[in-house]
Parts: sequence; C-alpha cells; structure tokens
Amino acid sequence: MSGTARRYDPSEIEPRWVARWEEEGLYRAVGDGSRPKFYALDMFPYPSGDLHMGHAEAFSGGDAIARFRWMQGYDVLHPIGWDAFGLPAENAAIKRGIHPKEWTYANIDQQRRSFKRMGMSFDWSRQFNTCDPEYYRWTQWLFLKLYERGLAYRKLAPANWCPKDQTVLANEQVVNGACERCGTPVVRRDLVQWFFKTTEYAQRLLDDMDQLQWPERVLTLQRNWIGRSEGAEVRFEIAETGDEVPVFTTRPDTLWGVTFFVFAAEHPLVPKLAEVGGTWEEARALIERLQATPLTNREQAESREGVRLGVHAVNPVNREEVPCFVAPYVLMEYGTGAVMGVPAHDQRDFEFARAHGLPVRVVIRPPGGVLDPAEMVEAWAGEGVMVNSGPFDGTPSPEGIPRIAAWLEEKGVGRPAVTYRLRDWLISRQRYWGAPIPIVHCEACGEVPVPEEDLPVLLPEDVDFQPGGESPLARHPTWKHVACPRCRRDATRDVDTMDTFVDSSWYFFRYCSPHEEDRAFDPEAVRYWMPVDQYTGGVEHAVLHLLYARFFTKALHDMGLVPFVEPFTRLMNQGQVIYGGAAMSKSKGNIVEPMPIVERWGADTMRLTMLFAGPFEDDIDWKLIAPDPDRPPPVYHFLNRLWRVVCDAAGSDAPEPEALVRLRHRTVRVVTADYERYRFNTAISRTMELTNEIRRTLDAGGGARETAAVLVQLLAPMAPFIAEELWRAVLGKEGSVHTSSWPTFDPELAKEERATLVVQVDGKVRDRIEVDADADEETCRALAEASENARRAIGDRRVVKVVVRPPRLVNLVTAA
Repeated sequence: MSGTARRYDPSEIEPRWVARWEEEGLYRAVGDGSRPKFYALDMFPYPSGDLHMGHAEAFSGGDAIARFRWMQGYDVLHPIGWDAFGLPAENAAIKRGIHPKEWTYANIDQQRRSFKRMGMSFDWSRQFNTCDPEYYRWTQWLFLKLYERGLAYRKLAPANWCPKDQTVLANEQVVNGACERCGTPVVRRDLVQWFFKTTEYAQRLLDDMDQLQWPERVLTLQRNWIGRSEGAEVRFEIAETGDEVPVFTTRPDTLWGVTFFVFAAEHPLVPKLAEVGGTWEEARALIERLQATPLTNREQAESREGVRLGVHAVNPVNREEVPCFVAPYVLMEYGTGAVMGVPAHDQRDFEFARAHGLPVRVVIRPPGGVLDPAEMVEAWAGEGVMVNSGPFDGTPSPEGIPRIAAWLEEKGVGRPAVTYRLRDWLISRQRYWGAPIPIVHCEACGEVPVPEEDLPVLLPEDVDFQPGGESPLARHPTWKHVACPRCRRDATRDVDTMDTFVDSSWYFFRYCSPHEEDRAFDPEAVRYWMPVDQYTGGVEHAVLHLLYARFFTKALHDMGLVPFVEPFTRLMNQGQVIYGGAAMSKSKGNIVEPMPIVERWGADTMRLTMLFAGPFEDDIDWKLIAPDPDRPPPVYHFLNRLWRVVCDAAGSDAPEPEALVRLRHRTVRVVTADYERYRFNTAISRTMELTNEIRRTLDAGGGARETAAVLVQLLAPMAPFIAEELWRAVLGKEGSVHTSSWPTFDPELAKEERATLVVQVDGKVRDRIEVDADADEETCRALAEASENARRAIGDRRVVKVVVRPPRLVNLVTAA
C-alpha cells in the first residue's frame, strides 16, 4: 500500500478497532495453564464523573504492561471494575437531588465508554462494581470471617468526626487536622465503633516487606506508619493511691532522669487521681476542651500546657516520687496513655519542664562534653555515657538500653517490650452509601452475626440519606428492625456502613473468579492467578489501601483461604498530572479533560503523550508538553510520520541494508529492556530513532518492510490503534498485532559496532577514542596509555592506578 494512498485519521481508525476487538474477545484471560500467567492489575477507579488526566496516565502505563506481556506469550489477566461505594457519590447525589445508585451507575457507564474509546485491553467479562449486591454480599461475609477470629470488634472510642460529611474518619483520612476529602476541620467525638485488629499483624506487615518489589518510598511510608519501637515497659506506682501505671519507653537508659509523670486526658485514672489530689476542677476544664480537639491535632499539641494532678508517681529504679500531670501532648491512642518525663533527654519533656519549673537532670553525658542543666537550651536526645544512674554509671547508652530492660524484668518492675505506632483500623461510617455491617444487636443475645445464608444485608433504596449526625439507616422506619437470628426476639440491625477501603481490600481476589455465586472467590483460581504480578496506581494509597490489602491477605492466609501472604509482587506508581506547576482543580480553572483530546487527536496521541513526557513515576506538567490547546501534542506529528514511513516501507520490495538490520536488532534489545523496567519514555525515543532511520533508508532507495513491521510491534503496547491498523491493513499481516509474538533479536547483530572510549587523567577528560564496541579491558587500557593527550596531561607524574570500564571509560590516576 502506498503511503500517500491514505492519511492517518484516528477518528476513523480508533472507533473501528474498539468494535472489532470487542467482537473478537481479544483480551479475555484463559487460565488453562497452556501459557505462563501474568496478572496485570490497575487500581480500580472511583466513578466520580468521567475519566480525568490521572486516569489517562495511570491506565496508559498499566495497559502498556499488559499488552507487552500478551505479546511475550503470557496468559494475561487484565481486569477492570469500579470502587463504587463511598462519600463522594453520596454527597454528589445529595447536591443533585438524585439517588447515589443512579449517580454511581451513570458514571460507571460513562467511564466504561471512555476506557473502551481509549483502547484499554481489559477483560470486560470480569467487570463488577463494589456496590453490586453480588459483590458486597462477600464483603459482608469476609467481615463475619474476621469477626469469628476476633479480628473485628466494637468498642467505645474517641473518633475523628467530619462535621460536613457527618461521619467518622480513620486517622489515615485526616490530613493536618482536616478531612482529606473535603478539607473541613475535624472534631473529636466518642462513639461506639467497629474496628479491624490490624495491630495483630503489625510485625508481619514489617517482616514480609522483603518479598515486595515496590518503590522504596512506599515501603518507607509503610514502615513509618507501622512505627515499630523497641524498648521497655516500666511500671510506676502512684504514691497516694497505690495504682500501678505502666509506661513504654524506647530509652530505659534515661530512667534515672525522670522528674515528672504525665497522663493523657482520656486515661481512666485521671478523674480519680485529680479528685485525690484536689485538682479536679482544673483538670476537668482541660479535658472538656480537649474533647472538641481532633485527635490528629492533639499529636501536634503545644508541649508546654498541662495541669498538675496533685499526686506523685514512684520511679521504680530509685523510689523517687515525682509530680503527676495531665497534658494534651500525651495521647491515649499511643503507648499506654502515660509517659515518664525526662526533660534533659527529650525535647517535649524539656519544654514542659521549663514551663512548669521542674528539675532537669542529666543522666546521659554526650561524647566529649558535659551538660549543665542550668545552661541547657534544648534536650540532648543523642547517645552518650550513662551518669547519675546508680549501678549503670559509665555504661554507654546503647548498651544500657537492653541491659536495663533485662534488669527491670529481673527486679519485677518492667520488661523488654515492643510497641507500634499503627492503630487498629476504624471501619464504621455513619453514612448510607456503603456495605451494611452484618451484625444484629439483641438485648438478650448481644452482638449476633447475620447468618451467611441471609447475606447480603441489602441497602434499602427508599432512604433519606441527608447527613444528620447518625447513619441514615437508623432513620429508616423498618429496615433496622429485625428478629434476632438466635432467639427470634425483636432486635435491631447495626446501622453503620463499612469504610469503602474494606471493599477495595479484597477486590483483586474476586477478579480471579468474578461470577462465583456460592463463595467470595474460587481458591483454585486465586492460586492460579495470584499474587498480582504487576500493580499500577498512585502513591497516595501507600498507607491506606495498600496496607489494608496486605492485612486482608494475611488474615485470609491464616484462615486457610489463600496460600500466600502478600497480594502484590511488584508495584509501579505513576506521577501526578499538573498544569503550570500546580495541581489541576476547578477552582483554579486549569482542568484539562482527556476525552476531548482523545476525540480530537486520538487515543494513541493521548497515551503516547503521557508515556513520553518523562519517567512514569515523575509528575507531568501538561502545560509544558501541550501548551496550545488548539494544536495537537507533539507526538501526534510523530504518529503521522510513523504512518507515512510504514506505508512507504510496505510498498517497497528493495532489500534492507545491513546497517538498518543491525539497528533493528539493537532497538529490539533496548526497547525490550525499557519495557521490562517500565521506562516507556526511552522506549518511545528509541522507536522514533528507528522511524527516522527507516525514512533515511527508504529515501536512499533501500527497503525496510521487515524493520517497519518490527517497529509497529514495538509501539503496539503504547499506541495500540495505529499499530493494529498498520499491522493488518497496511502490512497485510494475519491476526492482531497484539497477539503476535514479541520480536526477538540476534545478540551478535544487536551489538554496538563502535563506542567512544573516554580517557581521563585524575578524573578530568583528556581524550576521546573511537573503539570497537566489544573492546576488552586490555585493549582500552593500552589505547588510553598511548594517548598523546593523556601522556601530556600526566607529564612527569607516576600513574598509580588505572580504572577501566570497557569500552566506555579509562581513568589514569597519578600520584599526588
């Protein structure tokens, strides 16, 4: 076919292939064991409207990976569904005066159309939505399984409350004291809430990280959120009442420096101790004020504020009595709700002590110096030698920590201990659009699980879901009233719904057998497809979804339902799409929608623009890569050039010159490596170079038909529409390019023919020499030592070391 016979028209090509691929069922996973499996998973979207630029970027990368693996001969599972419950849909429905279900399913339909138009290689036969009763039936079933094992429980607890959304938020969902979703300042409320016992798995969540091929920043975020601390539990006694109060400390080596003792406002002993000490009125005023303070704000509380309780704690190591306080900077949620104050060696304690006129006692001497408490302006928190510490004087503090922990245990006043920053996962939500918690409350029987055969507990559709400080389900005239499953007396359903992160903590299992009617998933299908080989999505889920999914997987493993303990082997995070250096937002007027670009310039243009902009994990500034909305992004011009080059190559029968053949093999080698490392931008750059060389070859009268076919295959995972059209219609190939075999290369032909050897003297470049690409160390060294420029730079000095990195570098190091 002549390259001038047809022009490149994505508006004609792309919709045609969307229909054809669907008709052919091209992307259905088989799962019969005839090929190696590859589970390529994208974090499923929330249907808050049509697809946005973040979706365009993330799914373009995930789709390229899936298509690449298809062509390598894998049986690929690349599913799609929707994370469809939650506050955004409910709030949007309230604003528009429609039902959340109507809003949600309309958006799912729109996003489905957009995904298909963008050419995503999803196995649509496996689609589900988490708000489908067929799905949340099994979310409820999994809740019951956790409940049976003591991993789901209910208790009265202080909670972060969003006044605007009228619901509880987990600590992870509060950012700088505000609701991460709507930005409203959060307040504190004491409510009876449901929790999952994630703390039961804290150490295993840390230990199993060595199995994960994840970005280091995500692993670091999870380690910090879990927050393992080693130290000692120490038991103090209240002198006036005899009550025993344990504290956890990572620095038992500073115990002889304790000069005061502090309780959290919620500690159950505070009212009693304040009454005994005669300070209850003052303490109560502080406590009542803190009741309205978000828990997350308390973590940043002013460390100088506090109220004396009028009682004293007895330090078990020296029997010294120190004054007790209640203060905002101590939280009941962390440790034991009480801390020992060591002002010389902890900055918060130091500031508190100075504010209240308390002694500062040095018990760790820093290396090479002596601390004078009267002269100190900040605490010394580092290591040193123990002083003023009884039998441990002269002990280096790192050695003292385990020795003192053991000594405390020997004395019966403490023990070595480990604690974690991680808190149990609060899953109760006081809103309508979520999976109902499958528990019945009976005055006679207490908490009664809904029998499995009665699942799902369906959401009623005739609900006033306006937020009102309690779950809308509580206001339904009939829904909550039910007979107790055990005694058949009148009882009530639990009226809270589950955090939507529960839905997304197991969806990847369901994809393996999405149409199961009698179980959450087929264990054999899960065993076949999982763990997920490649997971793609945003880094913002590092300590929410990813942590919860790992917890669920470990719990299911312990139940004998899955044979592995980690759900996602490899993780890839995409960057953020910004505009003019700022996040896109309607308020800033800098929103760019992907679908108008797709309709105007083509899905391949959108996909390649995203993938070519830079490393996948880096942010993309759309204003920089496409500054004029009335002009196509630069890659559109490349696609037109590609079209013409392949059409011309298809019409030429001339033999291919050796130089082009060698470049083809080198390009296959490096582009394959780029796909393996998910360096899409450099893969595209290599295909551009090959495109240009094909053009030069054709212009010189040479042929390039085979190389053009390989070029189309190399681009197929990233630009699927133009690749399919060129493969079938222009090159006349049978079958889809996406099921063709990934091109291979001959190592001999793929070798670089020549390389530039850089010659340095003491790290400074003195010469560049063209050498054979396979030049060995001895050859490179000899050429460098013979270089006139290098010899001139060396002069009379003696070469004491030669660093050789063939065929690229030789550094001649001379004596000083």
